[in-house]
Amino acid sequence: MRLIGLNFTKISIEKFSDKLENLKVNTNIDILDIASVKADIFKTKEEFVMINFSFSVTYEPNVAKIDISGKMILALDPKKTKEVLKKWKNKKVSEDIRIPLFNIIIRKSSLKALELEEEMNLPSHIPFPTVRSEVDKNEK
Repeated sequence: MRLIGLNFTKISIEKFSDKLENLKVNTNIDILDIASVKADIFKTKEEFVMINFSFSVTYEPNVAKIDISGKMILALDPKKTKEVLKKWKNKKVSEDIRIPLFNIIIRKSSLKALELEEEMNLPSHIPFPTVRSEVDKNEK
């Protein structure tokens, strides 16, 4: 599986409140559609599929919401393409495709979400590494 391209089709952030007490941050990924793509410009034995996805981050209780949607094109071998499209008829994605697919979506969408969170003065939805002194490390 090779990522050929990814672009966002929707980027939205709304902040409803500045109260950050008891904050819970949840992320969600949905695969909205998978379809075959014809691309005669590439000389390859691989076939292409387009994946429509959504990525959301919600800050509860009713603090903020980020919605990101996009499309990506993947190159797969023809046998795998047929398998993916067949499973998608039942809205299923096999684990060997779903896990790397979700990792791509998380990596690309999280970068955009972090930028939006910074602009709206929201805490990041993923923890950043922190530097601690030896005293702090020994206390834990």
